[in-house]
Amino acid sequence: MQRALGIVADDFTGALMVAGYLESAGVHCPVLFDPGADIPPSAVVIAGTRTRTVPVAEALDQLARFADAFTRAGCKRLAYKACASFDSTEDGNVGPAADYLADRAGMRPVLMSAGFPRFGTTVHQGYMFYRGRLVSESIKRFDPLTPMSDPDLVRFLGRQTPHRIALLNHATLLKGPEAAISAIEAFASEGAGHVLLDTTDDGDVVVSAAIAAAMPCVVVASDPLVIAYATHLGRAEASDAVAWPRHVDGPAAVLAGSVGPVVLAQLAAFSEYFPVLKLDLTDPAGEEGLVSHALDWADGRIGERPFAISTAAGPQEVTAVQAAFGPVAAARRAERILGAIAKGLRDCGVRRFVVAGGETSGAVVDALGITAVRALPEGKLGTGFCVSSGAVPLSLYLKPGKLGADDILLRAIEAMDL
Repeated sequence: MQRALGIVADDFTGALMVAGYLESAGVHCPVLFDPGADIPPSAVVIAGTRTRTVPVAEALDQLARFADAFTRAGCKRLAYKACASFDSTEDGNVGPAADYLADRAGMRPVLMSAGFPRFGTTVHQGYMFYRGRLVSESIKRFDPLTPMSDPDLVRFLGRQTPHRIALLNHATLLKGPEAAISAIEAFASEGAGHVLLDTTDDGDVVVSAAIAAAMPCVVVASDPLVIAYATHLGRAEASDAVAWPRHVDGPAAVLAGSVGPVVLAQLAAFSEYFPVLKLDLTDPAGEEGLVSHALDWADGRIGERPFAISTAAGPQEVTAVQAAFGPVAAARRAERILGAIAKGLRDCGVRRFVVAGGETSGAVVDALGITAVRALPEGKLGTGFCVSSGAVPLSLYLKPGKLGADDILLRAIEAMDL
C-alpha cells in the first residue's frame, strides 16, 4: 500500500478528531504520539504532538522528527494540522511550521486554511470569527496562553513568517477549483510564500480540498480541510477495511485541566452525580503533595463509580495562579500534576480515562507512556474516543477544553460502557 499522507497535529485531541472523522469515512488512520512507534499499514497516518504552545525551536524539533518518520514510512505528502482558530501568538508556531515543511518539500506557496464552520469558527475575507463574533471580541481573547487579539489572519500570520501571505477569498473559491488554482499560480508568480484560503462555509472547504489534492503542495490547515484532503487522498489508495476496537472494561476517571466557563460547567454537571476533587495549584503542599492528596482521595473510590479530579479554575483563580507562577509555568504545573495522577490511577486499576483539555490530554498520554492508539469513528459525541494497546490496554476520551455540552463528561463515561 502507498502511504498518501502523513499529518502532524499540533495537539493530541486534534489528532484524534481528524482520525475519528477519517475512520468514519472508511479511511484507516493510525494515531501516533511517538515518532519511534510502529506504523500499521494505512494510506494516512497522523501524529499528535504538543507543538501549539511550546517554543518555536522545540515545536520544529517535534515536527521534524515526525516528518522524518513519515518520510521513512513512505508518505508521499506531509501536512500540518493546527487548531480551528489557529491558536497562537505573534511568536507562535503556525508560520514556522509552514516554512519548515515548505523548505523541506521545496515547494511554495503553502496552502493555509483556518476555521471549522461546523463548530462556529469561520474565516471570511481573511478575518476570523468565533461563534459569530470577531475572534478578538470572543472568549478566545481571554485564552491564558494564546489570546487571539487580531482577527486579520493575513496580518497576524505575517508576523510569524518572512514570506508574504496572499488571500484567496470566498468570492474566488465560489468560482471553483480551476479558477482558484489559477489565482494561486498568479500569487506564486508574484512571490507569495503562503496562500490563506477563506473558510466562510463548508463549500469553501470542499473547493479547497479539491485544490490541495490537485496540486503538488504543502497544506497547513485546521480540521475540516485536513479531513477533506486526507479523505480524498486516502480513498485514492486501495486498502482493506480494518475492524474497530472495543472499549476496555474497568474503572473510569475524569481528569480536567482546561480553564474557562465551558469546562467548569461540564464539571458542575458531572458533580451532580459523581464526586469531584478540585486541586488548588497554589497549595503550599506543592506538586508532590497535591498528587499524593489526589491519589489518597481516589483510593477506595476506584471501581465503585466514576469520579473527577480537576485543576480547572475560573477567571479570578487563573489570575492568582498566573501571578504566582506565570502563565506558561502555571499551565505546565497543572499538566505535570494531572499526568502524575493519571499514572497513579492507572497503576491502581483505572482503565478508562476522560480527559478535558488539549494540553492536559498530551500530558496524560505522555505520563501513561502511550505511543500509539486507534481512534474510534465519529459517534453521538463526535470524535475523541480511542483505545491503546500494550501491556495495559486503556480506553480514553480526549476532548478540547472549550468544546462540548454541559453533560459531555457524563455521556463520555456512558459511551465507554456500550
